[in-house]
Amino acid sequence: MKVTIVGCSGSFPGPDSPASCYLLEAEGFRMLLDFGSGALGALQRHIGLYDVDAICLSHLHADHCLDLCGYHVVRTYGPAAPYPRVPVYAPADAPRRLADAYGMPDEPALETAFDFRALAPGTFEVGPFTVTAGLVNHPVEAYGFRVAHGGRSIAYSGDTGQSDELVRLADGVDLMLCEASFLDQPDLPTDLHLSGRQAAEHAAKAGAGRLVLTHLVPWHDTARVLDDAAHGGYDGPIELARSGAVYELA
Repeated sequence: MKVTIVGCSGSFPGPDSPASCYLLEAEGFRMLLDFGSGALGALQRHIGLYDVDAICLSHLHADHCLDLCGYHVVRTYGPAAPYPRVPVYAPADAPRRLADAYGMPDEPALETAFDFRALAPGTFEVGPFTVTAGLVNHPVEAYGFRVAHGGRSIAYSGDTGQSDELVRLADGVDLMLCEASFLDQPDLPTDLHLSGRQAAEHAAKAGAGRLVLTHLVPWHDTARVLDDAAHGGYDGPIELARSGAVYELA
């Protein structure tokens, strides 16, 4: 399984990265976890424009899903259209919410390009991947994911506050992509985001093999986020996510 960080910026694209988007590849199958603002452009550095086989959206905030609108244009009006519809696993309201964002009611609906499938907690197969979705703690319906293939596994937090479900999803994974939106300080909001320290605490409880801190908000000092994580009791390798970084799990 190959994991490529397409975008890891939190809340909005930063100068060095689009918003959240992660490319997973195995056996020639390519799946995206989230498709946030700016990700469509950067994705083309890694795979062909029409090479996406499936998409999982953790939740419907713009920094995790908005570039699906641009990708609808690609697959609806490209030179060899119509292209096969891409399965999109997302909260049930995704078709309506994304159609509202696209804002073109007289044009073909997003279902022209996408086969929307409502997410629920549980395990399902997507191509060669076994995907487990679990509800995490965020102000809207939001999921974390565990993805396994060939005896290897990753966990992706999506956006979450402190979450026992995230620990369960990440149990023993080789790689944990965990959000670290907050600087660690007293009285952080609950059920919203994690700090670097809290991300490391979740990784320690889960026994994850490697921790990559994601959803890095551009106005924060990322060196501070990494230092916060060093105080979370996790003794495995920790690093900051970087657009273009590749992890080969073999």
